[in-house]
Parts: sequence; structure tokens; C-alpha cells
Amino acid sequence: MLNHGRQPTFLPLTVAVTASAGAASETSSGESAHAVRRKAEEADTAAAGCWAALLGGCHPPERRALPGRLSALAEAAARYVGRGWWAAQGSGYRRRVAEAQLRINDAVREGDGAEFAEAFVGYDQAVATAVMSVRRELERTVR
Repeated sequence: MLNHGRQPTFLPLTVAVTASAGAASETSSGESAHAVRRKAEEADTAAAGCWAALLGGCHPPERRALPGRLSALAEAAARYVGRGWWAAQGSGYRRRVAEAQLRINDAVREGDGAEFAEAFVGYDQAVATAVMSVRRELERTVR
């Protein structure tokens, strides 16, 4: 997903990490990095629309769709990393994702663009780091 400066992007780390993992990177749960990337791109598109709405002070469908897109991305990431890992070793990432998602939802409801952008940084970082952590573990077991 190349941006070329035309539209803001809110999940650059997650998109980059899942793109580099490639469609062939499948975990034991059967979820592929490609599926996570697709959800990240959908959430990123909704976030860009929501951002424009926040700046314009309007309420288009993106503002209502964003929470569902973020939940779908978190769910895809959880399947990718594996439920057991997400509940145990990944619990810190899971908590960070949930907290950032709540902050994003609050920012949308309150029309707070600064909080929206800041919360997205945390959300993106938490999801991308979780995916990378599992990928590193997979690479170690393959060697």
C-alpha cells in the first residue's frame, strides 16, 4: 500500500510488517499475514475517512464504521499470533491494543483529532509489534 502523500495513513507499521511477512507466512492457527494486512488496509481506509470527518466536523459512515474495522483487525491479529500466545505472552500487546482502541473510539465520539492521531500511534505500534514477535518466533523454530 503505497501512499504517495495523497492520503493520511494511520497503520503504516502494521501494513509494512504484514507486507514483509508475506502471504506465505502462515502461523499454526492457519491465519496468514496477508489476511491481517487486508484488515489493516480496511481499517486504515476507514481511519482516513474518519480523520477527514473529524477535521471537517461532519459525521459520515466512516465514523461509525471505524470501531468495527479496528475490532476486525485486532481479531485477525489475534488469530495470526494464536489465541494461546495472545492470552499469555501477548497479553501486554492485547491490553495495549484494547486501550488504544478505546482511546480512538473516545476521540471519534468527542471529535478530538489530536487524541485520535496519538491513539492510533499506540494502536499501530502494538499490533505491528505483536505480529513481529510471533514472526520472529516462527523464524527461530524454522532454523
